[in-house]
Amino acid sequence: MVVFNQVMADAGFAPVYSAKTFSDPAMQQANHAIEAMLRSHDPMPGFVIDADWNLLRHNRGARWLAVTLMPWAEDVLDSTPSNLLDLLAHPEGFTKHMINFDEVGPAALVHLRHEVAARQGLAPKVQAFEDLLKKRFGDKILPTNWSKPTAPVLTTRYATPLGEIAFFSMFTTFGTPHDITLASLRVEHMFAADQATQTLIESQVR
Repeated sequence: MVVFNQVMADAGFAPVYSAKTFSDPAMQQANHAIEAMLRSHDPMPGFVIDADWNLLRHNRGARWLAVTLMPWAEDVLDSTPSNLLDLLAHPEGFTKHMINFDEVGPAALVHLRHEVAARQGLAPKVQAFEDLLKKRFGDKILPTNWSKPTAPVLTTRYATPLGEIAFFSMFTTFGTPHDITLASLRVEHMFAADQATQTLIESQVR
């Protein structure tokens, strides 16, 4: 959309899409919608990310999950903004306690490579994630040699001091957005994949 706007401007036409910040009064409805989604999804984790995987907002469940898996990252979550891809590629990040990273990692890398094709700025972060995969499992685990999961939804499992927890995710985007900022946003809703996870999260996030 940014490129399309520039082409239109070079041709002497007004940009088709706006690019407002979240603080703009025109974004009030969108802000309310995002906040409502995050609140209603608690205590299950919810993250708001942009096209560069910058973590713009999160709910209480997301903060609990991040701090439980990465106690060192509590201050990072309050930076402006932290980046979810950086937290995935960090040696002490989200994947350190991921029980089935050998299954989830290659699937994530396939998806990320598709994103890089459309957004080259992500390439260094995706390369860092690929390097982490190689360091952990070697070349044999990369997508070219990897057997795709047969389950309809990929479940991610973590080992925590409180026991194993498991989630699957769903993403929400704005329909027909006329603003570049809104068009880039994704809300990740993480759902408990089993009753044990549901019970544990409900007991911990208040």
